[in-house]
Amino acid sequence: MTHAEKARQLFKEGYNCAQAVTLAFEDELGIDRDTAAKLASPFGGGLGRMREVCGCVSGMAIVAGLLKGYSDPKAREEKTDIYALIQEMAAEYREQNGSIICRELLSGVPNASADTHPQPEARTAEYYKKRPCAELAAMAAEIVEKHLGL
Repeated sequence: MTHAEKARQLFKEGYNCAQAVTLAFEDELGIDRDTAAKLASPFGGGLGRMREVCGCVSGMAIVAGLLKGYSDPKAREEKTDIYALIQEMAAEYREQNGSIICRELLSGVPNASADTHPQPEARTAEYYKKRPCAELAAMAAEIVEKHLGL
């Protein structure tokens, strides 16, 4: 199974968008599944369901940070490198989807772009039918693969 297929499947299993992208790379991350899922959990729905930066983009950043990030606060070159990588991946995502903002990506889904209540919607067949999120997660995983050479 490709990372994209895994991300799509994980979203359809009930993981949020950021978790789906992050967990698609769980074998490469060097942390256990539970920790990875918890780390990505607040980023779903555009950061806590506030419909800001798409959770798929946040998931890409989490994976990139774990695989290519830095930990030394004085690592100026490494900081520049990770920021450049995130900007490149986000630009590709924006180019393919028109935005990296959740509310804009959901603008065609009735009531979804304005719904910022913290209670998530029930994951029903109708929910999955009307949302682009599973496909966006798959696309984000492809972008990660391309930019990180996975």
